[in-house]
Amino acid sequence: MLTQLSESLSKLKLPLRVSLAGGPSLDLGPDPRVTLEILDPLLLNELRQPSLDKLGEAFIDQRMDVRGPIMDVVEIADHLSMGLLGDNSEPARLRTTHDKAMDAEAIAYHYDISNDFYRLWLDPEMVYSCAYFRDPLHDSLAQAQINKLDHLCRKLRLKPGERLLDVGCGWGGLARHAARHYGVSVYGITLSKEQLELAREKNAEQGLEASIELQLQDYRDLPGDQAFDKVVSVGMFEHVGHANLQHYFKILYDQLKPGGLVMNHGITAKYVDGRPVSRGAGTFIGRYVFPHGELPHLSTAIASMSEEGLEVVDVESLRLHYARTLEHWSTNLEARLEDARALVSDKTLRIWRIYLAGCAYGFRKNWMNIHQILAVKPLPGGQHHLPWTRDDIYS
Repeated sequence: MLTQLSESLSKLKLPLRVSLAGGPSLDLGPDPRVTLEILDPLLLNELRQPSLDKLGEAFIDQRMDVRGPIMDVVEIADHLSMGLLGDNSEPARLRTTHDKAMDAEAIAYHYDISNDFYRLWLDPEMVYSCAYFRDPLHDSLAQAQINKLDHLCRKLRLKPGERLLDVGCGWGGLARHAARHYGVSVYGITLSKEQLELAREKNAEQGLEASIELQLQDYRDLPGDQAFDKVVSVGMFEHVGHANLQHYFKILYDQLKPGGLVMNHGITAKYVDGRPVSRGAGTFIGRYVFPHGELPHLSTAIASMSEEGLEVVDVESLRLHYARTLEHWSTNLEARLEDARALVSDKTLRIWRIYLAGCAYGFRKNWMNIHQILAVKPLPGGQHHLPWTRDDIYS
């Protein structure tokens, strides 16, 4: 069977060894960097149509195993898939209206794995979003995350005494940075019980309980009483869904005082219609990592914000920053695999190994992007108080 498979694979000239457990092996090129060991012989026939979701699924179901650096594994899997299937994108998916129960279940699935598991590979403040590398060659992950938190605060032009709403506050890193360094009071919401518990512990340890209030709350339950000077949402709107996107920005608009600013930081689709990345990678992520997640295109996000009265004043792509962030996360996890096995199941660990390395590769390859979109709620006469240049952000 391996000989038959070689007829379709050998032309690819990849640094890959394909072997049968306890049996023969086939090198697809000189000096293989990765070994793909077939544990289920039925998989051999499926490798003739090696979409990325099929390869990932076979790995997490232990129908095959891989040996070699995980970044090399992902790159070679992509070349294998593209070599036999071409580079076609997936069709656009049907869009569903997310309800509160669906979103709460999806958030719990992704974020309530284990705080200790996330602690293995995140920075000390546990900031689970794209970092900002002012010096790409020398910034550590911890420094780059501090850079990102400060970059957000400076874009929001936070001032002492202001009220900040943090939608999807995670483990509270941004709330603590804003309260400690900018003198604002923060109200943060999350749907993750484990994130909330640890975030409150960290706030208490750092003496910030008086400045920060965090609650388990759906964004749709916010009162909409224009009580906040600024609103920030980081890594949240990917969970909202296309069908809810305009309503989501309407809710953010309703929280702001006239003249207030909203910062939306999130992953965006490569294609205008929001269809997933190529050859099943998006399908794999939707099935195993982010259930019901949907990536809107930048133009869709801006259109939805504009329709709800928010004036977009600044947009910045951080795609390469996120590729570097994910490389750090993947490297950290790979260095702590034995510790991780004590915290999560083998299947969960296999999913996360593929997910982190695969997303690092995907952002490098421009399969998706990530944008910070700053918008203002204009004053009744159409004015706002933003500076006329960006100089204050970088001074």
